[in-house]
Amino acid sequence: MTRPAAARSALLAMLVFLTAQALEAQRPLKVFISADMEGIAGVVTGDQLGPPGFEYERFRGFMTAEVLAAIQGARDAGATTIVVADAHGNGQNLLIERFADDVTVVRSWPRPLGMMQGMDSSFGAAVFIGYHAGTTNTAGVRAHTLSSATLTSVALNGITVPEAGLSAAIAGHFGVPVVAISGDDVAVAEAQALLGKIEGAVVKRAVSFHSAATMTPAAAQALIRTRVKAGIERRGELRPYVLRAPVRLDVGFKHYRQVELLGYLSVVERTGAHTIRFSGQDILEVSRFLEFMGKYSAELTP
Repeated sequence: MTRPAAARSALLAMLVFLTAQALEAQRPLKVFISADMEGIAGVVTGDQLGPPGFEYERFRGFMTAEVLAAIQGARDAGATTIVVADAHGNGQNLLIERFADDVTVVRSWPRPLGMMQGMDSSFGAAVFIGYHAGTTNTAGVRAHTLSSATLTSVALNGITVPEAGLSAAIAGHFGVPVVAISGDDVAVAEAQALLGKIEGAVVKRAVSFHSAATMTPAAAQALIRTRVKAGIERRGELRPYVLRAPVRLDVGFKHYRQVELLGYLSVVERTGAHTIRFSGQDILEVSRFLEFMGKYSAELTP
C-alpha cells in the first residue's frame, strides 16, 4: 500500500471510530441501582437497620445520601435515566423526596425480581450500593443472604452466592453488567471474586459481625461517586454474570419446619434435613420462587 493510500485508510479508520464514539455519546444510558443498608458507612447493628432502632432515621438519611452519590457518579459518566430499587428490610427506607424528578424508585414487597425489580434489557449498567457479604462468609458486617434468621446457604448451579450474586444473575439474564458495588471490604472482595474486577467502594472495614472501622458519611459518599463513575465508564470491559439454564437453586435452612413444608410442593426436592432444591427454567423463575419462599404467610391480608 502506498503512503497516501495508507494515510487515507488511517484517516477513514479514525473517522469511523470518532463517529462510533459520537453515536455512543448520544445514545441514552440507563443505570439501575439496587440499594441495601447493611453495607452503608457506619452501619454495624440493628440499631441502624430498622424503625425500632434509635439510629434508624439518621441512617436511612445516610443510605439515601449514598444512593444520591451513586446517581451523581452515574450522571458524571453520562447516564440519562436512573432507576433505584429500595432493597432493604421493608423496602421503604429511602427518602424519596430527596431524589430528582427524573429518578424512579421501586419500593416495598413482594416483587418478582426481588432486589432487582425494574431491571430489563434496556439498561446499560447495574450498581449495588450498601451491599454486604453472604451468609456462608466467616467475616463481614451483618453477613447474611436474604435472611439472617432462617437461611444458612444459597447456591445457584452449585455455586454459593451472596445477595450480590443473585442480583448480578438477574442483571446478567438481561445482558446487563454489574459495574460497581459499595459495602465493607469483605462484601466488595466477595463480589469481585464472583463477578470480576468491578469497581469497589470500600466504605468500612469489618471487625466482626457487629463491628467495623468506618469512613464518615461524607467521605463514603465521595468515594462512591468516584467509583460508580469509573465503573460505568468501564462498562464495555465488564461482562454480565450469566447463568446456564436451567438454573438450580439450593437453599439451606436453620430450622426444620420451612424445609418440611416446602418439600410438600411437587416442584421442590427435599435434599436433606435442612436443605431443599428448586430448578427453574431461568433465574427469573428462581427469583419468583425465592420471593414466594421468603414472603408468603398464611396470615397475609391486603
